[in-house]
Amino acid sequence: MGGMFSFHSSWKDRKETYKHKPLPLECTGLNFREFQIAQAMLFAIEEINDSTELLPGISLGYKLFDTCGSIARSVQVTLALANGHEVEFEQSETPCTRTAQVQAIMGETSSSPCMAVATVIGPFHIPLISYFATCACLSDKTKYPSFLRTIPSDYYQSRALAQLVKHFGWTWVGAIRTNDDYGNNGMATFTETAQQLGICLEYSVSFFRTDPPNKIQNIIETIKLSTSKVIVAFLSYLDMDVLMNKLSQHNLTGYQWVGSESWIFDSQTAEMDQHHILDGAIGLSIPKAHVSGMREFILDVKPLISSGSDIFSEFWETLFSCKFNQSKSSAESQRECTGHEDLSGLQHSFTDMSLMPIFNNVYKGVYAVAHALHNILGCNETCNYKVQLDPFMILQRTRNVHFKTKEGDEVYFNVNGDPPAKYEIINWQPGENGIVDFVTVGLYDASLPPDKQLSLQNKSLIWTQNSKQVPVSVCSEKCPPGTRKVLQKGKPVCCYDCIGCAEGEISNITDSITCVKCLPEFWSNERRDACVKKEAEFLSYEEMMGALLTAASLFGTCMTAVVAFIFFRYRKTPIVRANNSELSFLLLFSLTLCFLCSLTFIGRPSEWSCMLRHTAFGITFVLCISCVLGKTMVVLMAFRASLPGSNVMKWFGPTQQRLSVLVFTLIQLLICILWLTISPPFPFKNFKVTKDKIILECALGSTLGFWAVLGYIGVLATFCFILAFLARKLPDNFNEAKFITFSMLIFCAVWITFIPAYVSSPGKFSVAVEIFAILASSFGLLVCIFIPKCYIILLRPEKNSKKNMMGKGSSNKF
Repeated sequence: MGGMFSFHSSWKDRKETYKHKPLPLECTGLNFREFQIAQAMLFAIEEINDSTELLPGISLGYKLFDTCGSIARSVQVTLALANGHEVEFEQSETPCTRTAQVQAIMGETSSSPCMAVATVIGPFHIPLISYFATCACLSDKTKYPSFLRTIPSDYYQSRALAQLVKHFGWTWVGAIRTNDDYGNNGMATFTETAQQLGICLEYSVSFFRTDPPNKIQNIIETIKLSTSKVIVAFLSYLDMDVLMNKLSQHNLTGYQWVGSESWIFDSQTAEMDQHHILDGAIGLSIPKAHVSGMREFILDVKPLISSGSDIFSEFWETLFSCKFNQSKSSAESQRECTGHEDLSGLQHSFTDMSLMPIFNNVYKGVYAVAHALHNILGCNETCNYKVQLDPFMILQRTRNVHFKTKEGDEVYFNVNGDPPAKYEIINWQPGENGIVDFVTVGLYDASLPPDKQLSLQNKSLIWTQNSKQVPVSVCSEKCPPGTRKVLQKGKPVCCYDCIGCAEGEISNITDSITCVKCLPEFWSNERRDACVKKEAEFLSYEEMMGALLTAASLFGTCMTAVVAFIFFRYRKTPIVRANNSELSFLLLFSLTLCFLCSLTFIGRPSEWSCMLRHTAFGITFVLCISCVLGKTMVVLMAFRASLPGSNVMKWFGPTQQRLSVLVFTLIQLLICILWLTISPPFPFKNFKVTKDKIILECALGSTLGFWAVLGYIGVLATFCFILAFLARKLPDNFNEAKFITFSMLIFCAVWITFIPAYVSSPGKFSVAVEIFAILASSFGLLVCIFIPKCYIILLRPEKNSKKNMMGKGSSNKF
């Protein structure tokens, strides 16, 4: 097996002149984490070689290369492993007796080198198994057919991070990513999912650890100028270490960090955080693991020195702060390495086993290849050594393995070469002596239904600056019920203003984007968060205006009854008998009906009251006007009959008078019957007059019918007024025409002013206007026609004589 590890974390950047052949890459910065990972691979190989059940009689060899985190170096190493050329590699003590070509490659840590390597060896079908490359792009089997991994794809991690951010209500966050395939692809998926969940990114910046200082300084300034208090860091642990150094220099505390699996459980990063910038950080981690015997093997570093490798010598010297084969001149400055130094009691990142989940991934990857070889060679008690190994066959068998490790972990790959996606949610909590504890506070399992994938345990979380209150990071505060969100111009959707709902509209949820109109019979309350039933408005007996109109109607009725009683009591007197007492009593009866019909306009409209109010009004008023018209014609005819040779009265006697009243009234009755038959008035709920009330009124049904009734009354009243006006100069003692003229003048004036007042009055006031018109015209007729006669009857009885009525007495006017 081949192994590619970044034993050095970086390299010296050179500016090539293109005049000479480029010098070999000069690697810098030992990465003790990669030495641990390499040890995990060697542990798995030795465990397999010592096993009698897996590949009995066959030993696995290995070649380890240092890629320094360089993509170019990774490709060079890949070609060396694939074609067998010896190019600066380290091999096991026992020399291989077969070709140098490897059957599988373990590595790399980062996604970008894996993409380059997988592209190179894909046509050769050599399996490349990564333990820490998480870019979702590597799941594309058309581009990377030979790539497998034992760590979940960022396809799931990015979505899990977005759900985690949403869970705590953070909708306004900043984002920092590594400028490589791991960071860019992971952040792209996070951004897409975040937008679907209503999360906005105030900024999204990228950098790589080899970038010039000014670029990192720009990121620091961006963070300082931002208003978001949560930062999602999709960074490799190497880039996080570089960023941490800069953050510490500027003491940028008070931000809540959300991290990807690359750095969130890295003890070296936690150790570097001397300014407690990352305290309270939360993020996703590979589930904790334990492999018996691995810790002891990793810490047994003496075999590394016996390999004679310069890399391992450099590792030993840095680990124990000593020097191999140092000159005498430098003996005083640094002690000499013996190769027998002891790790016990040494406090160093190399002795920290917090990365055991990654070591377990390496362990599972080696065992996956071993199981594939076991199946190909048909191993039972022994293996078939004659089987010709084919890389494509090894790749196919490795994809299809399904086994359990000695610790019970299930190992298999899906069609994309990925393992099941499970994560632990880690919270950085300060422990004793200032050491950070990586506390598991929840789980994420992508195999569960969407609403159950994320689960947080009931443990107290520690947030930034040791706070126990969940940080708030929003561009705008939540809009309470009764308001709606209005986006701020030129800003993301998370930045908005809260605008109160308009009248008649409500929002009963927080952060509503729209206000909903209430149903026609409902209206919004003062807080605009609920629809309440509108108050029904109509002219009722209980309110002041209705009570006054009712009192006026009853007063008019009583007054008419009193007049009728007086006329009946003095029915034998000349003044009562002078102008057809029968018409007078009929007129008083019709006036009583006129006063009483106004009561049908008061109260809650119903089907019968709507039909009764207008028809009763129209018929009673026609009856009233017909009586007045009859009395007017009697005056005219009586005067003409007094002329010599006139024979007019025989054509307009009592029978003709009664018949005229009947005919005029029947015409109105016919109009009303047609109106009620074709399109009668009906109760109607008017929502347009006022916004917050329902006006209960009677719709006219047929507008033509209503104005026909009024028009007919108007024609009769006008005709009566003209006749009375013509008769106004008849002798005073007998003349009733001038009182009829006054009454008709009042009647016409009232109903002429009624039309604009009725049309312009809203709601119940239009009903009040109509009642007022009825009462005013009725009182006008009653007062003008009957009160003068009552005055004669009661106060001037001497004038109530036949002699006076015939004009033979004094000529005093009424």
